[in-house]
Amino acid sequence: MQFRDLKTQYEQHKFLIDSAIQEVLDSAHFIGGKQVKELEQQLAEYVGVKHCISCANGTDALSLVLMAWDVKEGDAVFVPDFTFFSTGEVVSFNGATPVFVDVDETTFNIDPNKLKQSIEKVKLEGNLMPKVVIPVDLFGLPANYEEIEKIAKQYNLLVLEDGAQGFGGSINGKMACSFGDAATTSFFPAKPLGCYGDGGAIFTNDDRTAELLNSYKVHGKGINKYDNVRIGVNSRLDTIQAAVLQVKLKAFREYELDGVNKAYELYNQRLSNIVKTPFIPDGYYSSFAQYTIKLDSKEQRDSLQAKLKENEIPSMIYYIKPMHCQQAFSDLEFEEKDFEVTNKLCDTVLSLPMHPYLKEEEIEKVCDVIIGFFNN
Repeated sequence: MQFRDLKTQYEQHKFLIDSAIQEVLDSAHFIGGKQVKELEQQLAEYVGVKHCISCANGTDALSLVLMAWDVKEGDAVFVPDFTFFSTGEVVSFNGATPVFVDVDETTFNIDPNKLKQSIEKVKLEGNLMPKVVIPVDLFGLPANYEEIEKIAKQYNLLVLEDGAQGFGGSINGKMACSFGDAATTSFFPAKPLGCYGDGGAIFTNDDRTAELLNSYKVHGKGINKYDNVRIGVNSRLDTIQAAVLQVKLKAFREYELDGVNKAYELYNQRLSNIVKTPFIPDGYYSSFAQYTIKLDSKEQRDSLQAKLKENEIPSMIYYIKPMHCQQAFSDLEFEEKDFEVTNKLCDTVLSLPMHPYLKEEEIEKVCDVIIGFFNN
């Protein structure tokens, strides 16, 4: 059993993927080939925004937006404490200060009430200028953008949606990666829409932001790459990756997104009375980058993971360590009482196998082992 079955996915689309790659090889346009622009147009249309700017990876996508917004030393950027390191890393990389915010215990996403408290605290201290909030669509579920955008407007903050795990999700029909002032996603292979290497994209309706992003990602180019009007980086999506993504986007839209949600329903039918299963608010739709359950304690979680391993069932813990406990942020000052939910989640969450090609009998096996664990 695979945690995220990329082999089966490739076998399903082998002819189309091989043909798409071969077309790039035949053209020899490995950087900036037509497939890159075509993919950007397809992604923008799917998400429902004016501009899609592809880049080398999801981390660069976040960093590029902060560059375009002139986020720098003295600025405060609010980031959920329960997420992958890169969301906070890019803030420090651009010279600003990440301010970690606890999350909602049911959705795992940034808690709007605690966000407001954190902004007020930063303003009261007067050392930093509140500039940006980066909500994360954790495990595929969009954050509470209705409340987040209200708060951002109240405090004049920019909103950068980190949709690395959320691509394909939605709120009342509005697609993930269309919220806030700009949004990003990752095409890391294990993501809901993944390529065969690294890749990322940025989404925005703002013409000026798009113009800056297209400059920053190619060495700060002006009219062309030899006309350099600002200091930028080298962050382009390879043509081969774009070609692969074109094939996979079609499958994602036609049935893969439905497939992971069917798996979610099957898991819930068996497990909802056994463990705390994922909570999806009314009107929300998740792309299920992960199917994550909660246990009562670290001991129980670790014992269950060991039992699953005994039965050759892979599982993962996202995330073992809170952001505020990462050594890289040890120079920042925190109060542990501000992160009660995140600290608890890091000790009690466990992610089960989840992908569009998961067989019903495989889900039954996982559930049988979990139910058996609690019945012994």
